[in-house]
Amino acid sequence: MTQNPSEAIRDELLAQALPDVVFDGWTWDVVEQAALKAGYDKTMARAVFPGGLSEFVSHLSDWADRQMLEKLAHVDISAMRVRDRIHLGVMTRLDVLAPWREPVRRAMTYWTVPTRSLLAARSVWRSADRIWIWAGDTATDYNHYTKRGLLSGVISATTLAWLNDDNSDPEKVSAFLDRRLDHVLKLGRALGRFKKTA
Repeated sequence: MTQNPSEAIRDELLAQALPDVVFDGWTWDVVEQAALKAGYDKTMARAVFPGGLSEFVSHLSDWADRQMLEKLAHVDISAMRVRDRIHLGVMTRLDVLAPWREPVRRAMTYWTVPTRSLLAARSVWRSADRIWIWAGDTATDYNHYTKRGLLSGVISATTLAWLNDDNSDPEKVSAFLDRRLDHVLKLGRALGRFKKTA
C-alpha cells in the first residue's frame, strides 16, 4: 500500500518517539524530539499533527490498525466463521502492539481524562470498523452501528486484559477474548430481537 507523504512522516515520528514514550510518557516534547531525530525541524511535529498531542497519541491506534490489516491481507477468510475472523483481527492487532506494551499502557491512561474521551472513542470505533470491514461486513442498517459499538467494547476490554497479563500469555488473552465475543454475540442477538419487536 502506497502511503501519502504526510502519513509516512507521521509514522516516522511515531517510530522515533515510541522508545522515549516508554520512559517519558506521551508529551509534546517527545514528539518534537522525534521530529529532530528523524532529521526534521521540530516544527514538523505541529505540521503533521496539527491537532497536537491527542492526535499524536491517536496515531498509535491508526498505525496499529494499518499494520494489522497488512498482516491480515493474505489470510483466506472464506471458510472462517465471522466470529473467528473478528477474533483473529483483534489478536493480530495486539500482536502488532506487543513490542510497545508500555506506550499502549500509557496511552490508555492518557485517554482516561474526560475531555479526551470523545477522541478516544473515535479511535476505538475506527479500529472496530476496520476489523468489521476486513471480516466482510456490509451492513448499512442499525446493525452497522451495533456491531461496531459492541466490538469497540471488546477491543477496549481485551486490550486491558492483555496489559494486565504479566506473563504475556497469548492463550490466556485469547480465552478472555473468546468469552467477550460470546457475551456480545448473545447481547447482539438480544438487541436484534428487541429491534424487530419494536
